[in-house]
Amino acid sequence: MRIIRGNGHWIIAVMGIASLAYSAGMMHDRLPALTGAAAADSHQAGGALELSTAFRLAAREALPGMVSIETRGKAVAVNGQAQDSLGLENSPFGELFKSDPRFKNLPRGSQQMPRSHGMGSGFLIDASGIILTASHVVADAETVKVKLHDGREYIATDVKTDPRTDVAIVRIRPEGKLPVIRMGNSDAAEIGDWVVAIGSPFGLDATVTAGIISAKGRGLNGGPGKREDFLQTDAAINPGNSGGPLLNLAGEVVGINTAISTRSGGYDGVGFAVPINLAKWVADQLIEKGNVTRAYIGVAIQPVDNDLAKQFNVPVGKGAIVTQVMPGSSAAAAKVEAGDLVLQFNGKDVHGPRDLQGIVERLKADVTYPMVIVRDGKEMTISIKAKEMPREYASAGETAINESSSPGRVPNESFSDVGIEIEAARPEVLEKLGYKPETTGVLITSVKEDSPAGTAGLREGMLIEKVGSTKVRSLSEFKEALKTTSVDKGILLLVHTPRGSQFVVVRK
Repeated sequence: MRIIRGNGHWIIAVMGIASLAYSAGMMHDRLPALTGAAAADSHQAGGALELSTAFRLAAREALPGMVSIETRGKAVAVNGQAQDSLGLENSPFGELFKSDPRFKNLPRGSQQMPRSHGMGSGFLIDASGIILTASHVVADAETVKVKLHDGREYIATDVKTDPRTDVAIVRIRPEGKLPVIRMGNSDAAEIGDWVVAIGSPFGLDATVTAGIISAKGRGLNGGPGKREDFLQTDAAINPGNSGGPLLNLAGEVVGINTAISTRSGGYDGVGFAVPINLAKWVADQLIEKGNVTRAYIGVAIQPVDNDLAKQFNVPVGKGAIVTQVMPGSSAAAAKVEAGDLVLQFNGKDVHGPRDLQGIVERLKADVTYPMVIVRDGKEMTISIKAKEMPREYASAGETAINESSSPGRVPNESFSDVGIEIEAARPEVLEKLGYKPETTGVLITSVKEDSPAGTAGLREGMLIEKVGSTKVRSLSEFKEALKTTSVDKGILLLVHTPRGSQFVVVRK
């Protein structure tokens, strides 16, 4: 399955069956009084007409504020030849177009390539000509042409993007005021709410499709530094749709359509949109100052799955577990520890990593906030100061881990019940594996494939930092810590790779 943010597809969602009440009343008044089978048939027909009317009104409300976007990429020199900076070859969305026959004959590699042309959608949020769209639709474009619903065309005078959320602002200079689409509340969107998609798939302007909100809080593992908390919908999304609005039945935007999940390269019934509450927060900063500033506290976190919930004695999905504390960060100053379970931050409940990330990033820098945690089974509140996130800040990238072999290899020890062999971590070995000098723990040198450790996902080259809540820096400390637990009950381990840390539970 491929996760794709197609350069030119979007979704619009319409939510809230309750919003049908208004149109339902109108249709009921127009139906004649009937009895028996005729009344039942009339009732069914009336329901279908009510739903049709709701879709019609939502589309009518949104269409005047819709725009189509066409981009032209910059040409840059690669090996002495012009290479399109928006070319499909190196585009993160190139997978989408490999299955499209219209793109099969494009030149590739180091050959001369024409300037690319991208397509997408957007919508007006300010009558002066401010448009909201997806970042990947307009990023790095030399020219952005905007076509209004009434047919007028403009060249954008300013483009500001936030790749972290895939949100962008485009400005045009029209004559007079333009119609805008009203903003809604994405937090109020619920699973099962009806949705409508409007956009320009394959260049077909003002195309309308319908579906429901399939899920909330989705992540696509888009890579380091990405902010993902998507609404999922089954409204049809295709190339040309990205950047369009997700509407509720009142005609209000609840999201920006940004991606699809597909095996075929086209619509497979799974699309994603950036929640409008997050997009508005980003857009306001892009409009005001041209970039986005975020707060952070300096921790890596993971969700509470079934095994971890048993180890920490909390419900599944409650809180977020700290797996790593960044040196010099606010969390380090507040003495936050790996293994702390964050339940609340600034008075708001935390139900997973995306919740905590969403709460923290919108805080004011240099302000102290309360954080409720569970440590060693005890609930406590600590104070922590938020800082402004450095521009270059992002999750550590993947680093290859090879077999830990080096001259003068020290003896390792086998723990057959667990299914691993370990050795004391030595600086020269850690350096070769890509670890930072300050990293501590014991190094896994071998994992038996069908053992409890293998089943839990442990592998050679990982460091074990903790057994339960006990830090281990040597073989003796590791063996001593194992005495307090067993594979039958489940052994909680904090393991580390050059990419970061996470808790795993090893059990039979």
